Amino acid sequence: MTTDAGTTPLDVQIDALTGGSAELSQYTGQVVLVVNVASKCGLTPQYSGLERLQERYAGRGFTVLGVPCNQFLGQEPGSAEEIAEFCSATYGVSFPLTEKVEVNGDGRHPLYERLVGFADGEGHTGDVRWNFEKFLIGRDGSVVARFSPQTEPEAPEVVAAIESRLG
Repeated sequence: MTTDAGTTPLDVQIDALTGGSAELSQYTGQVVLVVNVASKCGLTPQYSGLERLQERYAGRGFTVLGVPCNQFLGQEPGSAEEIAEFCSATYGVSFPLTEKVEVNGDGRHPLYERLVGFADGEGHTGDVRWNFEKFLIGRDGSVVARFSPQTEPEAPEVVAAIESRLG
């Protein structure tokens, strides 16, 4: 799915959590799982599964891309430094993290403008429902799957979608 001719989610400008461009174009030709993350959510333990996916598939052209968001009950209130420290110290996160952005509403980041039109398995499109909603981008840069926040990163349907795109 694209919103502009030739424009994919990986063509969007977004900064890295630690500053400077996240350079999403570097992931062109890879499979990317984009996840809006939060440090103080009941779903925060999903970081462990996301990191295991990163470790398992990184060598095959895959990355998790964590996108911190504070729109859901203020569950990501920290500074960039606090978020980075939490992710590293608590979950050993090695996958890239972007700057904190809004995923819904008038301030929705352009990355999410290109993601939210894709339907998940239950047919949900539009606004992100909660922290840890997952979008899978295929090697061609198109959105190929969407998973609800409650779907664990290592759920069979997520793993199958990743593996089918890795070939």
